[in-house]
Amino acid sequence: MTLSPIRRMALGAPEGTVSLALGEPGWPVPAEAREALATLSTQVGPLPYGPNGGSPELVAQVAAVHGAATSEVMLTAGSQAALFALFQTWAAPGSRVLVPDPGFVSYASLARLCGADPVPYRLGDHGDLDAEALVDALAGAPHTSMVVLNHPANPTGGMASPAALRAVAAACARAGAVLVSDEVYRELWLVRPPAGLHGAAGLGAGLVLGSVSKAFGAPGLRVGWAVGPDRLLAPARVVHNAMTTAAARPSQDAALALLRAREQVLPDAREQVRRRWETLARVAPRLLDAAGGRARAGFYLWLPLPEGVAAQDTETFALRVRDEGLVTTVPGTAFGARGRGHLRVSLGGPLPELEEGLARLAPWWEA
Repeated sequence: MTLSPIRRMALGAPEGTVSLALGEPGWPVPAEAREALATLSTQVGPLPYGPNGGSPELVAQVAAVHGAATSEVMLTAGSQAALFALFQTWAAPGSRVLVPDPGFVSYASLARLCGADPVPYRLGDHGDLDAEALVDALAGAPHTSMVVLNHPANPTGGMASPAALRAVAAACARAGAVLVSDEVYRELWLVRPPAGLHGAAGLGAGLVLGSVSKAFGAPGLRVGWAVGPDRLLAPARVVHNAMTTAAARPSQDAALALLRAREQVLPDAREQVRRRWETLARVAPRLLDAAGGRARAGFYLWLPLPEGVAAQDTETFALRVRDEGLVTTVPGTAFGARGRGHLRVSLGGPLPELEEGLARLAPWWEA
């Protein structure tokens, strides 16, 4: 295991560098979460762990949001902990795990940590799920234990159609592979709500991951979940309990308040994302044009390198931009071999920092 490329880019950054690297919301945490956490200051008496499976009220709320039974919810200390528990449970040593390329950096690392072999599959145009390519990759990878989807995708913003999700779910069922769909950015859509695995293929098709970190603007709470068949979650709950006992109780209280207020919180979050894409269009339209326009969801710009910069120099160029331009991005190679020739630019941070970072980045793409 090595340090995340995102963290490596931060190490050694010159003083005064602006970060457009971290994938976290930079808008204010919603009032509902602040109010729930404020009650801790007036609490007298002990602060217990709470149930290993999480607050029954929060589990019930997650189940209601997903149209699932409470037995079909695993509450975790962030969706990253859900991923870890699921990989430890289902990614058998010596097996294969299919992961998107380019895709979120943790998928391949978690597979290797389990002694499994990550097998990259290519994405389609705009980073969308290409069901045919994935099904072909699955057919060519015997002993596959898990298949991981991510949509809307990090880093590309790509989507998955209902038909593609159904095709992949059917192929995984035939192969006996556990299908995990990471949908933590699903509520941050710009035009229309994207499809979800369970809506397209049914709750029995696989496991869907969610979190309060992205759309609910509260990454520091570290509360996430996996939803799907209990037979797939039951052994993973044991792993999660061994890892961390349970998510922090005050965080669960705040997460419950956020989910109960989702009809107000989520539209506000989408407005925050829209403002960030508008800031990009105003401050650095050349970057938006270079990327082929706005993503349909999320806050990542998947930016091709400027003309004249070779794909094999992706990391070198990212370091030059950091050290000379004083703005940090993430080299596309961090997300897989097919990420060469791109940088991931996070638009999620506070607006003043975003505006300054884009102003520093844009000149590198001037003709």
